[in-house]
Amino acid sequence: MVLTITSFVGFTLLVLGLSYYLTRKQDASSSEGYFLAGRGLTGWVIAASLLLTNLSTEQMVGLNGQGYMFNMSGIGYELGASLALIIVAFFFLPRYLKKGYATIPDFVGERYDSATKQFVNFLFLAGYVLILLPTVLYSGAIGMGGIFNIMDTFGLSEMTAIIIVVVAIGVLGCLYTIFGGLRIMAIADTLNGIGLIFGGLMVPLFALAYVGGGDILGGLTEVVTAHPEKFNAIGGPTDPVPFTTMFTGMLLVNLFYWGCNQTIIQRALAAKNLKEGQKGLFLAAIFKLIGPIYLIIPGIVAFHIFQDNPLKVGDMAYPMLVNKVLPFYLIGFFAAVLFGAILSSFNAALNSSSTLFMLNVYKPLIKPTATDEELVRKGKYVGIVLAIFSMCVAPLIAMAPSGLFNYLQMVNGFYNVPIFTLIIFGMLNKTAPAWSAKVTLVFFMVGYGLTQLGVIKTDLHFLHILAILFVVSVVFMYITGKLWPAPNRYDDGKDLNIVDTTPWNLRVVVSVAIVLCVFGLYVLFSKAGIGA
Repeated sequence: MVLTITSFVGFTLLVLGLSYYLTRKQDASSSEGYFLAGRGLTGWVIAASLLLTNLSTEQMVGLNGQGYMFNMSGIGYELGASLALIIVAFFFLPRYLKKGYATIPDFVGERYDSATKQFVNFLFLAGYVLILLPTVLYSGAIGMGGIFNIMDTFGLSEMTAIIIVVVAIGVLGCLYTIFGGLRIMAIADTLNGIGLIFGGLMVPLFALAYVGGGDILGGLTEVVTAHPEKFNAIGGPTDPVPFTTMFTGMLLVNLFYWGCNQTIIQRALAAKNLKEGQKGLFLAAIFKLIGPIYLIIPGIVAFHIFQDNPLKVGDMAYPMLVNKVLPFYLIGFFAAVLFGAILSSFNAALNSSSTLFMLNVYKPLIKPTATDEELVRKGKYVGIVLAIFSMCVAPLIAMAPSGLFNYLQMVNGFYNVPIFTLIIFGMLNKTAPAWSAKVTLVFFMVGYGLTQLGVIKTDLHFLHILAILFVVSVVFMYITGKLWPAPNRYDDGKDLNIVDTTPWNLRVVVSVAIVLCVFGLYVLFSKAGIGA
């Protein structure tokens, strides 16, 4: 245990130290330097930061838990992300960079009006502060506590163990917020990303070697032969991701997440030019193709290993597998990599929340004369306050009903696709008035809430419901744009030349290759391949 803790602390401090050293001479005193890394991120840094921001214990533990309990249908989240990233690279990012937007609500304000911008900004802040930040801390504490077995090792109660890990993540998040903003986070993500690739792949390799008595291919053959039904990614109505949702709500959710979610797209908005931004998105899409190797397959292998003594909770499959198959001298390193992923998700939400508040609330509404230095200084204070608030709220989740976590995931539907509807329609249509955007937001959230709370009875998957509401909202906004067109048409054609918007010359070739890989993987993990 001493060696495990030493390697964990050592790698964590190494990443923090190197990140600070590599960015110590970079200017983070201006709002653009602090919130957007001086618009100087390269493709590899953007890709690594996107992946680490996205990847946390929610995915490592949750998707492997689905693999343990169900099958490969959860692959839809990863492969759907690859397809969405292609669309974001071609359609969304050029429009964002051409106008030099710092936040997604900036586009909403320019396309509709300032009131709609503040409405959307409020929805983002509420979602991050009340849902995302505390959930990342809590799920991170559960995952780290399970890997280290903190309760038994140190004789702590479950609540005490959760509080210790929550505070550790929160304090480190504050350090990143104080010392460097987005740039130091992106560099740390790159370093952790290298470790994550090795660490994430170690688990299934060691697990398969464990099954095969040292033979990885033999272990894989044994698991596939014993449980072919587990390797079917064509999900049915009762699976976590029914295959039909890939063409409805799953596509919308992925497009919002990768193209309109401030926490994610802020990395691409900080690109030094469009070429590097697109390169980063395509690299992230390629890496998402291998995600199922460490996000779903370990859960299936855990099902095989623990089949004689089934786990009561599927989400415990991944931490139990790590403890069972990894050599003791690697557990500390892997825990440090996972800790980095948790920290990345927390930092991203923290920085984005601070960005949204300072640039869209403090600057225009509270103090229009605020200087860049003041925005950065007070932005750090906002980040620290939000971190402390999240640390206080996160442990309370353990005292809530067991279904709360699933409820929190469902709650995201109240704002993600409604906001996406306004953005995608606003880009494609220039005449819908601002009042129709506000009506659409209210209608969408109320309609979705009535179905999820059971007031309107339906057996449809919530992703299908989101797709139906999306279509109804688009039709409504189209009609209002025809009958009551906005007095001033939005002009998205002018390039403000903030960064070079020359596209990457390999974007088409890489896109075709990614689409073919997605198709091939679905064939492989189906009844036509190795599934049953």
